[in-house]
Amino acid sequence: MRIDARGLTFEVRAGGPADGEAVLLLHGFPQHGGEWDEVVPALHAAGLRTYAPDQRGYSAGARPAEVAAYRLPELVADAVALLDALGVDAAHVVGHDWGAIVAWALAAGHPDRVRTLTAVSVPHPAAMAHALATSAEQKARSSYVALFRQPGTAEKTLLALDAAALRRMLGGVGGSDRVARYAEPMREPGALTAALNWYRAMSRADLAAVASVRVPTAFVWSDRDFAIGRAAAEACAAYVTGDYRLVELPGVSHWIPDVAPGPLAEAILARVGGTR
Repeated sequence: MRIDARGLTFEVRAGGPADGEAVLLLHGFPQHGGEWDEVVPALHAAGLRTYAPDQRGYSAGARPAEVAAYRLPELVADAVALLDALGVDAAHVVGHDWGAIVAWALAAGHPDRVRTLTAVSVPHPAAMAHALATSAEQKARSSYVALFRQPGTAEKTLLALDAAALRRMLGGVGGSDRVARYAEPMREPGALTAALNWYRAMSRADLAAVASVRVPTAFVWSDRDFAIGRAAAEACAAYVTGDYRLVELPGVSHWIPDVAPGPLAEAILARVGGTR
């Protein structure tokens, strides 16, 4: 389905019982709402209604040119506007990777719109900042961000030789068909630049403005994550004042929705069920 919001048009995958409690699923880089396809059947079976948008920059009709249009407050405002357009007062919110950052900020700034939060892979921004300041390991894990923030250079590097570097980065999602499912849309004109603009618009001020979260929260982290180390994962608890649980998935890579959809669905349902 397509939803018009804030002068943009978003592609949204919707499914599950029409009268079920709403779950908003926010994808990460460089993927799209289809990353949840293996997760949602269990949510639907549990009676939940799911909405998985291709977010700003990933929907062709929601791809502004200015880098500033991809600041975190804009991404959060999109999520609120989508809930408004769907007629959803409050949803269970699940976010992976960059989608987790949006989900954290949404829950912190609009707790009335978030029934529960399940953040996947990326911890609260303040926890991430703490780890970057105190952990040399986390600094090394996050070093790729410097490349992503370089206009032109990042696109050239990732798309050269039939997008070989982009495909290598996505190698952990599964077989070649699944890699192509995410890599090919990024080769469309302007698509990768729009996705990278999330990194280029990122500022310490916007991240620091994300307050502690008071809604019931689960943070799902995997110990084989190339981008997020244990220091950041364990720092997360300090920034949640509501009921909180850390769910660790041993032996799983960063691409949790793709490679561990069953355990992730269980974690989401446990968090949702804990509030019913």
